[in-house]
Amino acid sequence: MSSTVPVRPRQRWTGLAVLVLAVTLVAVDATVLSLAIPSISETLRPSGTQLLWIGDAYSFVLAGLLVSMGSLSDRIGRKKLLLAGSTAFGAASLLAAYAPSADWLILARALLGVAGATIMPSTLSLIRSLFPDDRERATAIGIWGAAATAGAALGPVVGGVLLEHFWWGSVFLLNIPVLVLLLVFGAWLLPESRDPKPGRWDVLSVALSLTGVIGVVYAIKEAAAHGVLRWDVPVAAVLGAAALTVFVRRQLRLPTPLLDVRLFADRRFTAAVLASLTALIGLSGVVFVTSQYLQLVRGYEPLKAGLAELPAFAGAVVGGLLTARLARRAGARAALTLGLLAMGTGIGVLGWVQQDSTYLVLAAAFLIVGTAEGVVYTLGADLVLSAAPADKAGAASAVSETAYELGTALGIALVGSVVGSLYAGGLAVPAGADQATAARAGESLGGAVEAAHGLPQTLAGPLLQSARDAFVHGMNVAAILAGALLLAASALAWRLLRGLPKAAPGEAGPTERPMRPERPAHEKAAA
Repeated sequence: MSSTVPVRPRQRWTGLAVLVLAVTLVAVDATVLSLAIPSISETLRPSGTQLLWIGDAYSFVLAGLLVSMGSLSDRIGRKKLLLAGSTAFGAASLLAAYAPSADWLILARALLGVAGATIMPSTLSLIRSLFPDDRERATAIGIWGAAATAGAALGPVVGGVLLEHFWWGSVFLLNIPVLVLLLVFGAWLLPESRDPKPGRWDVLSVALSLTGVIGVVYAIKEAAAHGVLRWDVPVAAVLGAAALTVFVRRQLRLPTPLLDVRLFADRRFTAAVLASLTALIGLSGVVFVTSQYLQLVRGYEPLKAGLAELPAFAGAVVGGLLTARLARRAGARAALTLGLLAMGTGIGVLGWVQQDSTYLVLAAAFLIVGTAEGVVYTLGADLVLSAAPADKAGAASAVSETAYELGTALGIALVGSVVGSLYAGGLAVPAGADQATAARAGESLGGAVEAAHGLPQTLAGPLLQSARDAFVHGMNVAAILAGALLLAASALAWRLLRGLPKAAPGEAGPTERPMRPERPAHEKAAA
């Protein structure tokens, strides 16, 4: 079992408040930059590819390292890794805030991903240690899940408030006072927790995991943006797939694997991971695209655009807090499936939004998507923890967080690439514009807005109208595709969770036991 310092009941809930602060910070950082994209485009003048990497680098690196850092937290101590990662997160935030170029900002975002990878799995695994009681843990995970999903939805609002008064780097400086509070209260309130017999940390497995995840994701991103004919796309895909294959085979042979891949034999575990992955693809893609739509198409100021996305934040909080009650009444299978269905429907609505659509349609879509995401992510996290042995809570939590961050990265990459490709193909540059203007306008909608500033009105008007029409068309197609993906995921979750009893999150009914993978004899004896 996991080695944990005993804690008093009151300390559990104050400790949870610290963990909620940590997960909210990392979640906000994943989306807070979305509203700053127009300002960054004007200041740092990134290319279209650099713009995507500014959004993606954080989540790509985070996803690639989460499994490794989750396993490391089981070994050296979850509290210790959380506090060390928080310190590094603050240093990387300073670098990002004062990045002098697009390349420096991409590097800073990648370093934030390294630091964030130490924070996310530690928070969820510490909840497992703080709350041994099933019902209390279900409530705690509900609060934690609400913070994670609400943080992602709150990011644009926070960004809007800051950008209304300060430059784009302020969205990173916001991290510093929060991290100071986290370090002070975390050192005081959180207990230490680790696996008493962790085995060695396999460095080769770490390298294979990182290479595999980043290779596959890079190939998907570049194929969506530029097609499969570029030489680096198949090379990255083959390298990534080969690394992941070797990784899985190595984990099956190691006596103490970095990740116990046998956990995927439990259908609850597999369904939860796939649900989190697909839900975040939809959510992050929507946030990335609609933030630009609200500012550059509808003409909202940053603060107004952030407030326009507030229904998603409110829905995420409500969905996360109501997950345990919903699962007790309808069952985890029905709750997860309905959450994915609702989310797919809400995203699909954006497929019919135009430049002059009423805001009520957008608000309804944001509310549905946020509420459904709160349910899916919270329930998915609890199913992952329930399926894993307590001493492997860090590694299992890391799988859940990897799905979260990989979904975020893929959502920005895939949705952003679809929108970018359709935008470039649908843009009609006026005949009187020079080649430099056409090239700048063709990179992104932000580039078109900037290029139009130097043109006479007879050329600027048609260019902006064409750019907005092309962007909205790309957003519509991407929303329909993302909605269809969520609907397919709901059908898969319904199939994988057949036979699951109507128990609340964290409660194991007797019919659940055959769904667990067989535990080794020495673990049975220890239990």
